[in-house]
Amino acid sequence: MDGKLIVSSSPHISSPVKTKNIMLDVIIALIPALIASIYYFGPRAILVVCVTVAACVISEFISRKVMKRSQTIGDLSAVVTGILLAFNYPVGLPLWIAAIGGVVAIVMVKQMFGGLGHNFANPAITARIILMTSFALRMTTWVAPFAWRGTVDATSTATPLAIMASGQGELPTYLQMFLGERAGTLGETCIVALLIGGIYLVAKKVISPIIPVCYIATVFVFSAILGQDPVMQILSGGLFLGAIFMATDYVTCPITNKGKVIYALGCGIITVMIRQFGSLPEGVSFSILLMNILTPHIENLTTPKAFGVGKEASK
Repeated sequence: MDGKLIVSSSPHISSPVKTKNIMLDVIIALIPALIASIYYFGPRAILVVCVTVAACVISEFISRKVMKRSQTIGDLSAVVTGILLAFNYPVGLPLWIAAIGGVVAIVMVKQMFGGLGHNFANPAITARIILMTSFALRMTTWVAPFAWRGTVDATSTATPLAIMASGQGELPTYLQMFLGERAGTLGETCIVALLIGGIYLVAKKVISPIIPVCYIATVFVFSAILGQDPVMQILSGGLFLGAIFMATDYVTCPITNKGKVIYALGCGIITVMIRQFGSLPEGVSFSILLMNILTPHIENLTTPKAFGVGKEASK
Protein backbone atom coordinates (compact mmCIF):
# COMPACT_ATOMS: atom_id res chain seq x y z
CA MET A 1 0.00 0.00 0.00
CA ASP A 2 1.58 3.26 -1.14
CA GLY A 3 -0.55 5.64 0.91
CA LYS A 4 0.02 6.11 4.61
CA LEU A 5 -2.76 5.79 7.15
CA ILE A 6 -2.51 9.00 9.14
CA VAL A 7 -4.32 9.11 12.46
CA SER A 8 -4.76 12.50 14.09
CA SER A 9 -6.56 13.65 17.20
CA SER A 10 -10.21 14.57 17.01
CA PRO A 11 -12.22 16.35 15.77
CA HIS A 12 -12.00 14.67 12.36
CA ILE A 13 -14.96 16.53 10.86
CA SER A 14 -14.84 20.32 10.65
CA SER A 15 -18.05 22.23 11.21
CA PRO A 16 -18.98 24.74 8.49
CA VAL A 17 -20.32 27.06 11.21
CA LYS A 18 -17.60 29.51 12.19
CA THR A 19 -17.42 32.13 14.91
CA LYS A 20 -18.13 34.87 12.38
CA ASN A 21 -21.35 33.15 11.27
CA ILE A 22 -22.57 32.85 14.86
CA MET A 23 -21.74 36.46 15.68
CA LEU A 24 -23.46 37.64 12.51
CA ASP A 25 -26.61 35.80 13.57
CA VAL A 26 -26.44 37.47 16.99
CA ILE A 27 -26.08 40.89 15.34
CA ILE A 28 -29.12 40.17 13.17
CA ALA A 29 -31.07 39.09 16.25
CA LEU A 30 -30.19 42.38 17.99
CA ILE A 31 -31.48 44.56 15.13
CA PRO A 32 -35.16 44.60 16.29
CA ALA A 33 -34.09 45.85 19.74
CA LEU A 34 -31.82 48.43 18.11
CA ILE A 35 -34.69 49.73 15.98
CA ALA A 36 -36.91 49.89 19.09
CA SER A 37 -34.25 51.85 20.99
CA ILE A 38 -34.04 54.43 18.22
CA TYR A 39 -37.84 54.66 18.09
CA TYR A 40 -38.21 55.26 21.83
CA PHE A 41 -35.01 57.15 22.65
CA GLY A 42 -34.17 58.94 19.43
CA PRO A 43 -31.16 59.23 17.08
CA ARG A 44 -28.74 59.50 20.01
CA ALA A 45 -29.32 55.79 20.63
CA ILE A 46 -27.54 54.85 17.40
CA LEU A 47 -24.74 57.29 18.26
CA VAL A 48 -24.17 55.59 21.63
CA VAL A 49 -24.15 52.18 19.95
CA CYS A 50 -21.70 53.30 17.22
CA VAL A 51 -19.29 54.87 19.73
CA THR A 52 -19.32 51.76 21.94
CA VAL A 53 -18.85 49.37 19.02
CA ALA A 54 -16.01 51.51 17.64
CA ALA A 55 -14.32 51.55 21.06
CA CYS A 56 -14.58 47.75 21.28
CA VAL A 57 -13.24 47.09 17.77
CA ILE A 58 -10.37 49.59 18.06
CA SER A 59 -9.47 48.26 21.53
CA GLU A 60 -9.34 44.72 20.21
CA PHE A 61 -7.21 45.74 17.22
CA ILE A 62 -4.70 47.69 19.34
CA SER A 63 -4.53 45.16 22.17
CA ARG A 64 -3.91 42.28 19.75
CA LYS A 65 -1.15 44.33 18.13
CA VAL A 66 0.48 45.16 21.46
CA MET A 67 0.23 41.55 22.64
CA LYS A 68 1.63 40.35 19.27
CA ARG A 69 -1.33 38.09 18.60
CA SER A 70 -3.13 37.46 15.33
CA GLN A 71 -5.98 39.85 14.61
CA THR A 72 -9.49 38.65 15.48
CA ILE A 73 -11.64 41.70 14.72
CA GLY A 74 -12.92 39.87 11.65
CA ASP A 75 -14.84 37.35 13.79
CA LEU A 76 -17.29 40.15 14.78
CA SER A 77 -17.20 39.20 18.47
CA ALA A 78 -16.04 42.72 19.39
CA VAL A 79 -18.99 44.16 17.46
CA VAL A 80 -21.41 41.95 19.39
CA THR A 81 -19.81 42.97 22.69
CA GLY A 82 -20.11 46.64 21.71
CA ILE A 83 -23.80 46.37 20.82
CA LEU A 84 -24.66 44.44 23.99
CA LEU A 85 -22.72 46.87 26.16
CA ALA A 86 -24.44 49.85 24.53
CA PHE A 87 -27.79 48.15 25.13
CA ASN A 88 -26.93 48.31 28.85
CA TYR A 89 -26.45 52.10 28.75
CA PRO A 90 -29.01 54.85 29.31
CA VAL A 91 -29.43 57.01 26.22
CA GLY A 92 -28.04 60.12 27.93
CA LEU A 93 -24.74 58.53 28.97
CA PRO A 94 -21.78 60.74 27.97
CA LEU A 95 -20.04 59.26 24.96
CA TRP A 96 -16.63 59.25 26.65
CA ILE A 97 -17.99 56.94 29.37
CA ALA A 98 -19.52 54.72 26.68
CA ALA A 99 -16.08 54.46 25.06
CA ILE A 100 -14.39 53.66 28.38
CA GLY A 101 -16.83 50.79 28.83
CA GLY A 102 -15.80 49.36 25.47
CA VAL A 103 -12.11 49.50 26.40
CA VAL A 104 -12.79 47.82 29.75
CA ALA A 105 -14.86 45.06 28.17
CA ILE A 106 -12.33 44.18 25.48
CA VAL A 107 -8.95 44.84 27.08
CA MET A 108 -9.51 44.03 30.75
CA VAL A 109 -12.14 41.29 30.56
CA LYS A 110 -11.45 39.65 27.20
CA GLN A 111 -7.91 40.15 25.87
CA MET A 112 -6.02 40.11 29.18
CA PHE A 113 -7.38 36.60 29.73
CA GLY A 114 -6.37 35.38 26.28
CA GLY A 115 -9.11 36.59 23.97
CA LEU A 116 -12.36 35.01 22.81
CA GLY A 117 -12.93 31.65 24.46
CA HIS A 118 -10.72 32.38 27.46
CA ASN A 119 -12.60 35.14 29.29
CA PHE A 120 -14.00 34.02 32.65
CA ALA A 121 -17.04 36.31 32.48
CA ASN A 122 -19.22 38.04 29.92
CA PRO A 123 -17.30 41.19 28.85
CA ALA A 124 -20.38 43.39 28.40
CA ILE A 125 -21.84 42.40 31.78
CA THR A 126 -18.57 42.95 33.61
CA ALA A 127 -17.93 46.31 31.96
CA ARG A 128 -21.42 47.47 32.87
CA ILE A 129 -20.89 46.58 36.52
CA ILE A 130 -17.54 48.40 36.57
CA LEU A 131 -19.15 51.50 35.07
CA MET A 132 -22.08 51.23 37.50
CA THR A 133 -19.69 51.39 40.44
CA SER A 134 -17.53 54.10 38.87
CA PHE A 135 -20.20 56.37 37.37
CA ALA A 136 -23.28 55.42 39.37
CA LEU A 137 -25.23 58.64 38.78
CA ARG A 138 -24.54 58.77 35.03
CA MET A 139 -25.40 55.08 34.63
CA THR A 140 -28.72 55.44 36.43
CA THR A 141 -30.03 58.69 34.94
CA TRP A 142 -33.00 57.60 32.88
CA VAL A 143 -34.85 59.47 30.16
CA ALA A 144 -38.54 58.92 29.42
CA PRO A 145 -39.41 57.37 26.05
CA PHE A 146 -40.23 59.87 23.30
CA ALA A 147 -38.54 62.68 25.25
CA TRP A 148 -36.39 63.30 22.17
CA ARG A 149 -39.53 64.33 20.27
CA GLY A 150 -40.35 66.99 22.84
CA THR A 151 -43.76 65.45 23.50
CA VAL A 152 -42.96 64.60 27.13
CA ASP A 153 -40.79 66.08 29.85
CA ALA A 154 -37.15 65.35 29.01
CA THR A 155 -36.02 65.44 32.63
CA SER A 156 -34.85 62.23 34.28
CA THR A 157 -37.46 59.68 35.29
CA ALA A 158 -37.59 56.40 37.21
CA THR A 159 -37.58 52.84 35.91
CA PRO A 160 -40.43 50.47 36.82
CA LEU A 161 -38.14 48.56 39.21
CA ALA A 162 -37.22 51.79 41.00
CA ILE A 163 -40.91 52.73 41.25
CA MET A 164 -41.77 49.32 42.73
CA ALA A 165 -38.86 49.54 45.16
CA SER A 166 -39.83 53.01 46.39
CA GLY A 167 -43.58 52.50 46.24
CA GLN A 168 -43.94 55.95 44.71
CA GLY A 169 -45.04 56.75 41.19
CA GLU A 170 -47.29 55.22 38.56
CA LEU A 171 -46.25 52.01 36.86
CA PRO A 172 -46.70 51.51 33.11
CA THR A 173 -49.28 48.98 31.96
CA TYR A 174 -48.32 45.44 30.98
CA LEU A 175 -48.78 46.37 27.33
CA GLN A 176 -46.52 49.40 27.64
CA MET A 177 -43.90 47.23 29.35
CA PHE A 178 -44.15 44.58 26.64
CA LEU A 179 -43.84 47.10 23.81
CA GLY A 180 -41.05 49.07 25.51
CA GLU A 181 -42.73 52.34 26.42
CA ARG A 182 -40.87 52.81 29.70
CA ALA A 183 -37.62 54.15 31.07
CA GLY A 184 -34.56 51.92 31.01
CA THR A 185 -31.40 51.15 29.13
CA LEU A 186 -31.34 51.25 25.34
CA GLY A 187 -31.81 47.55 24.68
CA GLU A 188 -33.81 46.27 27.62
CA THR A 189 -37.18 48.00 27.31
CA CYS A 190 -38.85 46.45 24.24
CA ILE A 191 -39.65 42.86 25.21
CA VAL A 192 -41.31 41.99 21.90
CA ALA A 193 -38.15 43.02 19.99
CA LEU A 194 -35.98 40.90 22.29
CA LEU A 195 -38.32 37.91 21.87
CA ILE A 196 -38.13 38.22 18.08
CA GLY A 197 -34.33 38.14 18.33
CA GLY A 198 -34.42 35.22 20.75
CA ILE A 199 -36.74 33.17 18.53
CA TYR A 200 -34.43 33.83 15.60
CA LEU A 201 -31.39 32.57 17.55
CA VAL A 202 -33.23 29.44 18.70
CA ALA A 203 -34.48 28.76 15.15
CA LYS A 204 -30.93 29.13 13.82
CA LYS A 205 -29.72 26.85 16.67
CA VAL A 206 -27.31 29.51 17.85
CA ILE A 207 -28.62 29.23 21.42
CA SER A 208 -30.60 26.68 23.38
CA PRO A 209 -33.92 27.85 24.88
CA ILE A 210 -33.09 26.14 28.19
CA ILE A 211 -31.28 29.05 29.85
CA PRO A 212 -33.68 31.88 28.83
CA VAL A 213 -36.81 29.87 29.65
CA CYS A 214 -35.52 28.56 32.99
CA TYR A 215 -34.08 31.94 33.98
CA ILE A 216 -37.27 33.90 33.26
CA ALA A 217 -39.50 31.18 34.77
CA THR A 218 -37.42 31.17 37.96
CA VAL A 219 -37.79 34.94 38.36
CA PHE A 220 -41.54 34.61 37.75
CA VAL A 221 -42.04 31.84 40.34
CA PHE A 222 -39.82 33.26 43.08
CA SER A 223 -41.25 36.76 42.65
CA ALA A 224 -44.74 35.32 43.11
CA ILE A 225 -43.61 33.40 46.21
CA LEU A 226 -42.28 36.64 47.72
CA GLY A 227 -45.58 38.40 47.08
CA GLN A 228 -44.50 40.51 44.11
CA ASP A 229 -46.31 40.93 40.80
CA PRO A 230 -44.53 38.22 38.77
CA VAL A 231 -45.60 39.57 35.38
CA MET A 232 -44.31 43.05 36.17
CA GLN A 233 -41.10 41.56 37.55
CA ILE A 234 -40.23 39.62 34.40
CA LEU A 235 -41.15 42.53 32.14
CA SER A 236 -39.07 44.99 34.18
CA GLY A 237 -35.35 45.66 34.07
CA GLY A 238 -32.98 43.84 31.77
CA LEU A 239 -34.22 40.30 32.41
CA PHE A 240 -35.08 39.40 28.80
CA LEU A 241 -31.95 41.09 27.43
CA GLY A 242 -29.77 39.28 29.95
CA ALA A 243 -31.51 35.91 29.70
CA ILE A 244 -31.54 35.74 25.89
CA PHE A 245 -28.33 37.45 24.85
CA MET A 246 -25.87 37.46 27.76
CA ALA A 247 -26.57 34.51 30.01
CA THR A 248 -26.32 32.29 26.90
CA ASP A 249 -22.76 33.34 26.05
CA TYR A 250 -20.95 30.20 24.84
CA VAL A 251 -17.77 30.88 26.77
CA THR A 252 -19.29 31.62 30.18
CA CYS A 253 -22.29 29.28 30.46
CA PRO A 254 -22.30 25.48 30.99
CA ILE A 255 -22.32 23.16 28.00
CA THR A 256 -24.49 20.36 29.44
CA ASN A 257 -28.28 20.61 29.59
CA LYS A 258 -28.31 19.80 33.29
CA GLY A 259 -25.66 22.43 33.86
CA LYS A 260 -27.69 24.99 31.89
CA VAL A 261 -30.71 24.38 34.13
CA ILE A 262 -28.67 24.79 37.32
CA TYR A 263 -26.99 27.90 35.91
CA ALA A 264 -30.32 29.48 34.93
CA LEU A 265 -31.91 28.65 38.29
CA GLY A 266 -28.98 30.32 40.03
CA CYS A 267 -29.30 33.42 37.84
CA GLY A 268 -33.02 33.65 38.54
CA ILE A 269 -32.75 33.20 42.31
CA ILE A 270 -29.92 35.72 42.67
CA THR A 271 -31.78 38.24 40.50
CA VAL A 272 -34.88 38.02 42.71
CA MET A 273 -32.85 38.17 45.92
CA ILE A 274 -31.05 41.34 44.81
CA ARG A 275 -34.26 42.95 43.60
CA GLN A 276 -36.16 42.20 46.79
CA PHE A 277 -33.50 42.52 49.48
CA GLY A 278 -30.55 44.40 47.92
CA SER A 279 -29.87 48.10 47.83
CA LEU A 280 -30.06 48.11 44.01
CA PRO A 281 -33.43 47.66 42.26
CA GLU A 282 -31.89 45.49 39.51
CA GLY A 283 -29.89 42.28 39.84
CA VAL A 284 -29.57 40.75 36.37
CA SER A 285 -25.98 41.84 35.69
CA PHE A 286 -24.69 40.74 39.09
CA SER A 287 -26.49 37.41 38.93
CA ILE A 288 -25.05 36.52 35.51
CA LEU A 289 -21.54 37.56 36.60
CA LEU A 290 -21.72 35.43 39.75
CA MET A 291 -22.98 32.40 37.83
CA ASN A 292 -20.28 32.94 35.16
CA ILE A 293 -17.74 32.50 37.93
CA LEU A 294 -19.46 29.29 39.08
CA THR A 295 -19.76 27.82 35.57
CA PRO A 296 -16.54 25.70 35.76
CA HIS A 297 -17.77 24.11 38.99
CA ILE A 298 -21.21 23.45 37.50
CA GLU A 299 -19.60 21.76 34.50
CA ASN A 300 -17.41 19.62 36.75
CA LEU A 301 -20.51 18.42 38.55
CA THR A 302 -22.70 17.82 35.50
CA THR A 303 -20.34 16.62 32.75
CA PRO A 304 -20.97 12.90 32.22
CA LYS A 305 -17.99 10.58 32.65
CA ALA A 306 -16.59 8.83 29.59
CA PHE A 307 -17.80 5.27 29.01
CA GLY A 308 -15.74 2.80 30.99
CA VAL A 309 -14.33 5.38 33.39
CA GLY A 310 -15.37 4.70 36.96
CA LYS A 311 -15.00 6.64 40.14
CA GLU A 312 -11.56 6.81 41.67
CA ALA A 313 -11.01 4.27 44.36
CA SER A 314 -11.39 5.76 47.80
CA LYS A 315 -8.15 6.05 49.67
